Amino acid sequence: MTVMTKVKALTTAAGFAATLMVGGATFAYAEDVTLTMAVPDWPPTRILKKFFDEQYKPKSGNNVKLDVDFIPWPDFYTRVNASLTSGEQKYNFIVSDSQWLGAFVEGGYFRKINDLLEADPEFMATFKTIHPNPLNAYSTYPHKTENYYGFPQFPDVLVNYGRADILCHEEEQKNFMAKYSKKLPCTGEELDAMTWDDFKNVGEFFLRKKGEMLAGAPAEDDFYGIAYQAGKGYDFSSMQINGMIWQMGGDTWDETQAPKGQAEGVVNSPQAVAALEKYLSMIQYMPPVAKTGTMDIFVSDQLFREGKVAMNIDWIGLGEASLAPDSKVKDKLVFGQAPGTMGAD
Repeated sequence: MTVMTKVKALTTAAGFAATLMVGGATFAYAEDVTLTMAVPDWPPTRILKKFFDEQYKPKSGNNVKLDVDFIPWPDFYTRVNASLTSGEQKYNFIVSDSQWLGAFVEGGYFRKINDLLEADPEFMATFKTIHPNPLNAYSTYPHKTENYYGFPQFPDVLVNYGRADILCHEEEQKNFMAKYSKKLPCTGEELDAMTWDDFKNVGEFFLRKKGEMLAGAPAEDDFYGIAYQAGKGYDFSSMQINGMIWQMGGDTWDETQAPKGQAEGVVNSPQAVAALEKYLSMIQYMPPVAKTGTMDIFVSDQLFREGKVAMNIDWIGLGEASLAPDSKVKDKLVFGQAPGTMGAD
């Protein structure tokens, strides 16, 4: 028979590990077990499903199937929230964005998992090897307590994806040096050392109209130097803006006063405002869609893979797409850290 669990949803910023615990410990009496998980549709969750199907063998000997509902990112919160608040109990597990943790715990939808961890000392030992930063950010509520509600599945990081064939081109290197008196970043190490001013210069330098020379040949289409997320939906601009705020000495709220910390006077401080202005100032060097509020992480990634951008800052979780067979830049890539802010010292 097929058994569907009736426990409340367990948040997983790592559903894979949580599935092992619940599937192996709770349903030993059933020959066939089906676990249902809601996930955002992108490469890390596709890999999660692949690993489960290929590698998971429950100690109980059950036949365990993981039924995954791949939901597009822009609709993910709406769909998950509707499912949980309706009481339909459709999902056993959810790969949840960390910023939802408090709301869904307070709403009574996410299950505390301390008892499951304590029942399996071997797994608890592995759990405790996770670095405190992702463990606290993705698993605990209240923050930094020992109340655990899930496992970090993918602590993502922003990466600067570059076109090595264009950035390293001899003529482009010479012309960039002549204009900015600095070397055009080309290698991974050079991308790592980039500041936001360097990134802006790359954006300005590589604005080319269709037919203008680009790396020794006429550009096949309008070409742009830079891109990063600039979307109104979900967190498709705040994730870029927040990093710049922190780099420039600002913040978004007064965490020292939690749980009563205020945003007013912090998120609109001179440092935070300057960071937002820096973010907005570079939109002019990006594809026109950046000015419409619809250039989310997937649009900028697609433009980069189509060969229309020299550098794109995006999540490492999307890196697999740039290497895919249908990517026009799959054999032309260089990677580096996202740009930073250089202090006076």
